[in-house]
Amino acid sequence: MKIIVIGATGTIGKAVAEALTARHEVVRVSRSGPLKVDLEDAGSLARLFETVKDVDAVVCCAGSAAFKPLLQLTDSDFQIGLRSKLMGQVNLVRAAAQHLRDGGSITLTSGVLAHEPMPGGAAISLVNAALEGFVTGAAIELPRGLRVNVVSPPWITETLVALKMDPKGGIPAAACAKAYVAAVEGKEQGQTIDARKHAGA
Repeated sequence: MKIIVIGATGTIGKAVAEALTARHEVVRVSRSGPLKVDLEDAGSLARLFETVKDVDAVVCCAGSAAFKPLLQLTDSDFQIGLRSKLMGQVNLVRAAAQHLRDGGSITLTSGVLAHEPMPGGAAISLVNAALEGFVTGAAIELPRGLRVNVVSPPWITETLVALKMDPKGGIPAAACAKAYVAAVEGKEQGQTIDARKHAGA
């Protein structure tokens, strides 16, 4: 398959691209690479699919959201997540649905804070839960046998180390990538896929 990975220079995105490369043609996309896309710019998403043709699947491992105590969050802080991680991925689905080959796959990224909240994570919990609800609804309307799913990663070991936090509660990016591979190569539709369930596969 020909697969676009958005956010391919990030911790998870790089691992996903590497895991898929073993069996597929992977097109790596990021905000800074040779092929650029900005989730906040719907026009750049449209241009991506005009540039890269005959795509079977797209995986998104990108999107920003604010991590800050609830009473310190401003409207602007909430807008970061709504504009980038939520609507960026929603608009990706809308664009991909017009360009993917029949039976193609779209895989988005939410996160564990949708169901396992922590102090400072309210804005992220909001966006992650909204993405999971969107996927449930969008899945029943996609044409041409297209599938859409969302992977929910836990904390990633490499990220915890970079933040000088205890890495014991995380899983390595390479283990997390297995959930994305399963979403692309499997038959799930409209599902939230807990990356921890695939980490040991």
